[in-house]
Amino acid sequence: MAAMDTRSEAAPSAPAEGDEELDLVALGRRVRHLRKQARMTLDDVAERLDTAPSQLSLLENGRREPKLSQLTQLAATLGVSLDDLLGAEPPSRRAALEIELEKAQRGPLYSALGLPTVRVSPRLPLDVLESLVSLQRELWRRMEEQAATPEEARRANTELRGEMRARNNHYPEIEAEAQGLLDAVGHGDGPLSHHVVADIADHLGYTVRFVSSLPHSTRSVTDQRNRIVYLAQSRGEGQDARSVLLQALGHQVLGHAEPQDYSEFLRQRVATNYFAAALLMPERTAAPFLREAKSRRELAIEDLRDAYAVSYESAAHRFTNLATEHLGITCHFQKVHESGIIHKVYENDGVNFPADHSGAIEGQTVCRWWTSRTVFDAEDKFRSFNQFTDTAVGTFWCTARTEGHSSGQYSLSIGVPFEHARWFRGGDTSERTRSRCPDDPSCCRRPPDELAAVWEGQAWPAARANTHLLAAMPQGAFPGVDTTEVYEFLERHRPGE
Repeated sequence: MAAMDTRSEAAPSAPAEGDEELDLVALGRRVRHLRKQARMTLDDVAERLDTAPSQLSLLENGRREPKLSQLTQLAATLGVSLDDLLGAEPPSRRAALEIELEKAQRGPLYSALGLPTVRVSPRLPLDVLESLVSLQRELWRRMEEQAATPEEARRANTELRGEMRARNNHYPEIEAEAQGLLDAVGHGDGPLSHHVVADIADHLGYTVRFVSSLPHSTRSVTDQRNRIVYLAQSRGEGQDARSVLLQALGHQVLGHAEPQDYSEFLRQRVATNYFAAALLMPERTAAPFLREAKSRRELAIEDLRDAYAVSYESAAHRFTNLATEHLGITCHFQKVHESGIIHKVYENDGVNFPADHSGAIEGQTVCRWWTSRTVFDAEDKFRSFNQFTDTAVGTFWCTARTEGHSSGQYSLSIGVPFEHARWFRGGDTSERTRSRCPDDPSCCRRPPDELAAVWEGQAWPAARANTHLLAAMPQGAFPGVDTTEVYEFLERHRPGE
């Protein structure tokens, strides 16, 4: 998970074909460096090792694997310890560049290009070596650059959802990071105020600044050099400044490096969202709150929302983090557009969501008899809407609400298997439907026979052109973000300017 420290100072380079080859190349460059440092020729060392200079040359070029006894003898000859001889760090910057270029040329990417191999020798000028390595890095970056197609995004999302399901959407390492920060600033219970969130930023050594406009498609921008987090002065619809700031800080706390592919981008986003939720609704207090509500058979997402002053969607997501781990309740979550398209989903209760051939659920149409669809027709918008749905894999109880957005109405629903409904407020609802989706198209995907008999062949709707479906995924480490615009923004707001 993204909570692991993945920071790196070096730009990505093309991988070699195996760890063994990597070691041989690094060892060879180190032997050459130490030999020259000792002012010895190939003949000098070869004589002491009782081997041919040509064999030693192969070793220095990473093309011969020495025996351990020979390595011990070689270390003694060069006047270093065996650990020094086998050290992981390149002995010099030039050696590091030579190793990187050698690895790149032996890798499958370079071979596929059909280019001639450049002999990496001490005679190769340093500026040429630097240029070749830079070209290799850029070539690899472009090959691995963000998200070529929506298909890749769907597959990455499916893989991540599988991991979340396997862990019951609970990440103890992120919970611990969040609780450590809350302890550091002395926060006890109750909603996390803006003042305490600012204290967390101070504790981490970051300054928060509100600006009138951020770069396009960004929710925040972090100046890591000067440790400043920039937020929008006027928040967009549905955005909580506390959550946006905590997510930005989460990237720093969790040790994220620039994502190298769309899968890593998704994992980082999920991790920072989880981090912010664990601060806004701490496990230490939220879990007992939910357990007590369960004991009264009064579990309700809106109560969690109100207790911590967060959005309903945030409370619903947080419930999925804690429900299985602390309450023994499996569950599912849906965010569905009024058109019936699933935008977000999580499940570990065996519910049979529709999916495409890659296993992706997002982008599919949910059954019109599910709570996430029928809630749009509920007259009472003040209270949550509750419903039982009989499906081919069992009966599920769901609670849902609708919220408006610039792109339309969305439903937010939490569902559980029938046996867990008794723990929830509204678990005694009389609302009940039956769904045969996604296996039986006659459930709701095909028009009723009586309507089809009248109108089939007589209707010609003018469909909306969803042009975004034809576009490739945005490129770049951070999809859809104009890096030049971000850099120009930071330059304009550089301290002292």
